[in-house]
Parts: sequence; structure tokens; C-alpha cells
Amino acid sequence: MSEPRVHTGRPIRVANVITRLEGGAGALALHGAVAMDPAVFGMTIITGSGGVLADQARAAGIEVIVEPLLRRPIAPHSDLAAGRRLTALFARRKFDVVHTHTAKAGVVGRAAARRAGVPRIVHTYHGFPFHQFQPALRRGAYVAVERRLGRSTDVVLCVGDAVAAEAARRRLAQPSRIVTTGVVVDGPAVEDAAMSARSPIARARARTLLGLPGAPAAIVGVVGRLTKQKAPEDFLAAMAMLDRPDTLAVWVGSGELSDRIARLAERSGPTRVVLAGERSDVLELLPAFDVFALPSLYEGLPTAVVEAMICGVPVVASAVNAVYDLVTPGETGLLVPPRRPAELAASIRYLLDSPETASRMAAAAHARVSGRYTAAALRAALTSAYLPGAAVSDAAAVP
Repeated sequence: MSEPRVHTGRPIRVANVITRLEGGAGALALHGAVAMDPAVFGMTIITGSGGVLADQARAAGIEVIVEPLLRRPIAPHSDLAAGRRLTALFARRKFDVVHTHTAKAGVVGRAAARRAGVPRIVHTYHGFPFHQFQPALRRGAYVAVERRLGRSTDVVLCVGDAVAAEAARRRLAQPSRIVTTGVVVDGPAVEDAAMSARSPIARARARTLLGLPGAPAAIVGVVGRLTKQKAPEDFLAAMAMLDRPDTLAVWVGSGELSDRIARLAERSGPTRVVLAGERSDVLELLPAFDVFALPSLYEGLPTAVVEAMICGVPVVASAVNAVYDLVTPGETGLLVPPRRPAELAASIRYLLDSPETASRMAAAAHARVSGRYTAAALRAALTSAYLPGAAVSDAAAVP
């Protein structure tokens, strides 16, 4: 393992490696790259696919390298080729730090960094590649791989206390190398969004932005990618069980299940379903919702839940991973077991039928997250991870 290093004057070269620069993990990786002082850190993002976040990174002056062989599905031939290409890139560019994100990039990127002799290796768990709905043999294999990689990882950053606790319990790294971090929900837009769900003006504007002027009496919404992890089928099933024709279901986000979910939504029963697609104005849309739902099978610390709480929207979420950090049952929202659409429907109905209770929970949730998840906090965590014990100026460490 590498020794602590002190900032010597030239920018420290950091390669952030992520399979797909999208979703919550992609947004957090981008936030981290942008947050760092360019006089101290030279940031590069290496990803298998770009998109909107890659464009935002380039606009912020961050170098983006697309490595098309870095793909999410397990494919031994292309995975080995991607590893060889990354090893050569790390050695040629002489990166001081390789920071990997997500499961596939974490395996391929850390192995390549070790082979290339990169002085410092950091990995972020935004969640885990293993979960309770996998076959036991596959889950055990994933844990074994993560443990092996953890031996050569200098710092393991975990998004949320519950993720950090699970990493320690599963012995994915030495306890002294496990550090808890958070997401970033920061800036003027967040200040403008604070408790906006209570504003009739913000509510009407949000519904207009969604193309829903004069919408039904209540809207239940989700923000997330249309992937197996997010369990959109369970959300549709719950809304059908809700059996309230005056309630509208809205899903903001896209993904590989978009076509399948669109077909299911067409025959979803009495509840109308709107698939709003990928949007960059989530904070402006959230005030349209009367209840925010998160039906996921597994999660890290979901940024969308933090955003809903900032906006003052009451939350019903699956009781998984670091969702516990945000949702205390009966205090800041409601928790339901994953894969139980009937219980999700019952909890949504309870909040819709109990507006005073829902409002109380929303206010408590807002107080819990307000001012907590900032770029400054992430910058401090990354600075310590990249340069432990470094003599970095106060100007570089705080805004």
C-alpha cells in the first residue's frame, strides 16, 4: 500500500474511472471532479459511455476519455481487453491516483491500476454489486472479488453510513481504510427549491413543466433510471393496487427498461402513468409530487430522496442499504420492504389520506438534510483520500 504523500506543487493527476457516466453514481463522480481545486488536482474522467454528464464535465474543464470496452455486462474477452488498455493508459499518463466508481469499473480499473504501479488506489461504493435478490453463489462470488480487491485499495469511500457498515461487516477492506461520504445536493438551485412543495406557485409550475396543467388531485412520483435495480414494475403494480383514478403516477428518468415499462404502463389499470423521460430540471419538477416513492431493490444513498426531502415532498422508500440514513420510519418518511408492492401502495395511500402527518414528516426530513450534503464536504473527503496528511492550503480545502 502507498505511503502518505505531501502536495509538492504540481497538480496531482487523478483518474476517475466509471463504467457509465450517468445516474446518481455518475453525477457524484462528476461533482467530485469539479469540486477539486485545479491548482492542486488535475482531474480526468475515464468512462465507457458519455452523454449529458460527459458534456457537463468537458464544459467545466474536466478531461473526459471514453473507453468503449468498459461496459457494464460481464464479458470476459472485452473486460480483459479493457484492463490491458487501462493499464497502458495509467502507465503512459503516470496518474498519481486512480479512483474507481461502480462495480465493473471498480474491478477492471483497480486491477489495471495495480498492474500499472499507480501509487494510490481509491474506490467508491455507491452501493454494492451484490444484494439479497441474487442467487447465493453469485452473491458470494461478488463478495469474494470485492474482498480481494480491497487488499490493494488504499481508501474505500462509502456513500452513506449503512453502506460503510456493510463494507466493514463483509470485510471488504480493513476498517481503517473505510470512510463514509455523502452525495452532493448543493448550490443556488437547492436554496430556491427548499420546501417548494408547499408553494402553490412552485407546484403549479412543476405540473406545467411536466405537461400536466389541471392534473388529478394527487401525483405520486419517482425519479430514477428505468433499470432492474429501481424496480419500476413494482411501482406500477403498487399504483394499480392503489386503485385511485384521481391519482397520477409519474416516473422521471430513462434506461434500458424504457420500452418494457412503456408497454406495461399502457395497461396499468385505473391509475394513469406518465413516463417523463430523462430531465435535467428535477428540483423544479419535484414540487409537483404529493408523495415521492423509491421502490428500489438496492441502493446507496439516493440523491433523489435527498432532493425530494429538500423540496418538502413526503417520502416512501424501500428499506435497503443507506436509505436508512435518510428515512427514519414515522419521523422523516415511511419504509417498506423491497419487492412488496402491496405494502408500498398501502404506505402511499396512508400519506395521501393523512396530509397533516405527511407534512410533519416532510418538514422533519427537510431539517435533517438541509445544508448537509455539500460540495465542500465531498471535496474535504476526496482531498484526504487522495493526499492523506497532505499540506494542502486552506484555500484548496474549503470554498
